[in-house]
Amino acid sequence: MTDDAAYAETGEPDGLERLWMPHRLAYVTGEDRPDGCPFCLAPGLPEADSLVVARGETVYAILNLYPYNPGHLMIVPFRHVADYTDLTEQETAELAAMTRTGMRVLRSVSSPHGFNIGMNQGSIAGAGIAAHLHQHIVPRWGGDANFMPVIGRTKVLPQLLGETRQLLIKAWPSS
Repeated sequence: MTDDAAYAETGEPDGLERLWMPHRLAYVTGEDRPDGCPFCLAPGLPEADSLVVARGETVYAILNLYPYNPGHLMIVPFRHVADYTDLTEQETAELAAMTRTGMRVLRSVSSPHGFNIGMNQGSIAGAGIAAHLHQHIVPRWGGDANFMPVIGRTKVLPQLLGETRQLLIKAWPSS
């Protein structure tokens, strides 16, 4: 591609490098959204298409398809429920226990320096899928909030989700 052609496609030169991630366009435009609740559908997907890492009786652990950081897990009730206060005692206890297990497994496979753990209750609070409760476990490392996401609005992930899933499944304790 000539410099003139590159200029026509990328705009005025500004001294910044570009990291093109065209696969993210499907997320931005919503083209890859499934029909129905993705958290209700995920446990029933074929193993090869699933990001599910572990299953309990009432909740399961799944990798985030659009992770904030490598290893970004979510703990999700099988039951379609939106609000934390609507969980049963059994669901609440298993969600807490699986969160602890998820943290232990992530520590064993990737040695994060810390974690962000939490729920966004309602779309106004930032929940991308507000209708189905899910708790995030986001591993954090010193320096992971570098210039790429802050300036470049881009997250660099060093491992494919399928590879991360296999590491976590292998390290997850069997019931």
